[in-house]
Amino acid sequence: MINLPKHKQLILFDGVCNLCNSSIQYVIKHDKKDKFRFAPLQSEIGKQIIEHYNIDLLKIDSILLYSQKNGLSSKSTAALKVAKQLGFPRNLMAIFFIIPTFIRNIVYDYIAKNRYKWYGKREACMIPTPELKAKFLE
Repeated sequence: MINLPKHKQLILFDGVCNLCNSSIQYVIKHDKKDKFRFAPLQSEIGKQIIEHYNIDLLKIDSILLYSQKNGLSSKSTAALKVAKQLGFPRNLMAIFFIIPTFIRNIVYDYIAKNRYKWYGKREACMIPTPELKAKFLE
């Protein structure tokens, strides 16, 4: 698998999605404890994890959260687990864990299905600035 420090978590995201890229920028800005690393789903690491966990990108194509300790989370569960770790007031989003996963994912899937139409799409994955390069795995 990948060489990720035990205390870090990897967020895999759709590298050509403008909403996803904005969300990653938001996480980077609020990740005060430096818990997260990032990689596009389209990267080699993304492909390795997708293959290892036998993920169908037609069903899950926008966010995955991976850690050596907890394995893989996807969709609304992954998003809420990330928000929970970003400090107050973002951690209050964890209240949505009381909603059954299948209901949360209906909303999540609706947004994911329309994200290109609503927010646009890039021609290629974002290239991190030199200051952020250490946070991205390739």
